[in-house]
Amino acid sequence: MYREMVSNDWFTLLIILSILLIAIAKSLFASRFTDFLALVGNSKYLKIHSRDQRFLDLFDGLLFLNLTFSVALFVLLVFRHQSIGPEIDLDFFFKLAIGIGAAFLIKILVERLVGSMFEIDSFIDAYLFQKISYRNFIGILLVPINVFFLYSINPSKTLVGIVIIFLLMVNIIGIVTTIKNHQKLLINNFFYFILYLCALEISPYIILYKVIMG
Repeated sequence: MYREMVSNDWFTLLIILSILLIAIAKSLFASRFTDFLALVGNSKYLKIHSRDQRFLDLFDGLLFLNLTFSVALFVLLVFRHQSIGPEIDLDFFFKLAIGIGAAFLIKILVERLVGSMFEIDSFIDAYLFQKISYRNFIGILLVPINVFFLYSINPSKTLVGIVIIFLLMVNIIGIVTTIKNHQKLLINNFFYFILYLCALEISPYIILYKVIMG
């Protein structure tokens, strides 16, 4: 019981840290944050802020940190309740969070490089901005989910599956929105976009599936 209370203490601190990162983003960028919360089903945020997009500005950086912490915390909560994975401690959490963050950043850099090679930079820049935005939105959604998994509901395999499907649907909405907003540019570069999808969007998930199942 004592070990569980100690474990819950640092889980709680990590959730507070995530909430703090979101609160700072809201405080520094109040208007942008309001538009961001209406991201799904409303392209206002994407149309306004994609014009002056950067690799990662302060707003996206704060939400990206929350995303890495929230995803890592979600994974650890599932590991703990399913009794799988290595020993769960704070050191493992930070290693996992750093690994997740590094994987996201490396993938973005590679995608930008591929966009330059295929000469579809403008489309890839817009696509990456929208993808980053939707992933950061998923990071916010994970905060209350992690709270429920920690204090209220045990994350059974069925429930975890439902949550993952829900988050994937949000991500798919982001991809569909991107394609819809850039139909003309996409049609003109359709072949290169298909190569991009196969190389950097579909193949990583196939490899991950084989690693998990193998």
